[in-house]
Amino acid sequence: VLLAAAVCTKAGKAIVSRQFVEMTRTRIEGLLAAFPKLMNTGKQHTFVETESVRYVYQPMEKLYMVLITTKNSNILEDLETLRLFSRVIPEYCRALEENEISEHCFDLIFAFDEIVALGYRENVNLAQIRTFTEMDSHEEKVFRAVRETQEREAKAEMRRKAKELQQARRDAERHGKKAPGFGGFGSSAVSGGTTAAMITETIIETEKPKVAPAPARPSGPSKALKLGAKGKEVDNFVDKLKSEGENIMTSVGKRSAEAAKVLTPPINMESVHMKIEEKISLTCGRDGGLQNMELHGMIMLHISDEKFARIRLHVENEDKRGVQLQTHPNVDKKLFTTESQIGLKNPEKSFPINSDVGVLKWRLQTTEESFIPLTINCWPSESGNSCDVNIEYELQEESLELNDVVITIPLPSGVGAPVIGEIDGEYRHDSRRNLLEWCLPVIDAKNKSGSLEFSIAGQPNDFFPVQVSFVSKKNYCNIQVTKVTQVDGNSPVRFSTETTFLVDKYEIL
Repeated sequence: VLLAAAVCTKAGKAIVSRQFVEMTRTRIEGLLAAFPKLMNTGKQHTFVETESVRYVYQPMEKLYMVLITTKNSNILEDLETLRLFSRVIPEYCRALEENEISEHCFDLIFAFDEIVALGYRENVNLAQIRTFTEMDSHEEKVFRAVRETQEREAKAEMRRKAKELQQARRDAERHGKKAPGFGGFGSSAVSGGTTAAMITETIIETEKPKVAPAPARPSGPSKALKLGAKGKEVDNFVDKLKSEGENIMTSVGKRSAEAAKVLTPPINMESVHMKIEEKISLTCGRDGGLQNMELHGMIMLHISDEKFARIRLHVENEDKRGVQLQTHPNVDKKLFTTESQIGLKNPEKSFPINSDVGVLKWRLQTTEESFIPLTINCWPSESGNSCDVNIEYELQEESLELNDVVITIPLPSGVGAPVIGEIDGEYRHDSRRNLLEWCLPVIDAKNKSGSLEFSIAGQPNDFFPVQVSFVSKKNYCNIQVTKVTQVDGNSPVRFSTETTFLVDKYEIL
């Protein structure tokens, strides 16, 4: 019987502990505190025993993964269970450190509960644990799909109303009548002789505009005056959208073109659209050496036309780094392994319409220094009362093009602004947060290295951790969809692709 599973420090301090039978906190803390004292350093055993319990353990850098069992428990089964526990921890924690374990403690406890129930080992593997703890809900997906459909319909209605108002304004001008001001649309009343500002499809709500008084006209009541009522209808419609959570831009005096740009859909988005997204999490030492690098990627498929719902994606994988690929459970794994094609297990079924579906994901975890996409070298050196800091970057992965790169260097507080010597690119000094941001619009093969020099009062340790952020339209792992064909007849289908490579965490400690 397994009494408890715990992750503790070398001194026996519990970071996470999960008890599978009734045990008091004092009892478990006492058992874990006694554990380091029982170990014999000269022996290669992975268990120790007392009169009442047995500890089965595995060292993990500065920590221990410990299982506390009864003395008559099967040691072979316990060792197998211990190995599974040890493989679960890196799934949720980027680094095997006390802070990281504490931060993800609940994720670990949920995973522990999938391995052991009431003291007995469950027949599960790592992939099943991952699936169970994700808690994927079909009802939630349906709710989100309905919500997205409602939002799209509301946007379409908004555009239709805006077009009606635009047409009404044109008609008013054509008949030489006064073009009225529409409340909430940022356009003031204009006399019939002048050209009115065009209303774009994007609705911009402004503060109450000061309407210039129009000269009195001797003519009788005109139809154009009735348009004010329509303006109120649109105001009510905008308020309704706001109550439903629709984000309406509020800006005074901004040009319509800018507003339209914000809400413009992706250019050339075909009926079959794919998002390829990768996120990198990387931690380096200041003296060199990659502590950990983890990269997660996914291909999301979005189909907006039913006639293209039965298709296959032809994937080209030119990655040489040993990335681990995983297809969606409904995807035919054999077809993907043999022919690098993504299709459903049942060819008669269709992919979901108007929703993003993850069909392929991949993961790369390494400590190989040559895999670092962008190396950062920071050299602070003391000179008298101040510190001279030299920092340089070099793009190791020349096929990448990194955009909007920001290298953030912490500064000591209360010592003023840094004195900049040489710099490639631009910099921003954030005095409120005590940060120096080195900004580079693009880093690619033509601009693969650069440096920054500055001096400021402080100690070398004050300038770490250095953090990096960037975006890229090229993915790190060379995995692309080269062709899309229909299941029936293998005829090619037009498709569009949107690729993004983002930073989750990028630190030099």
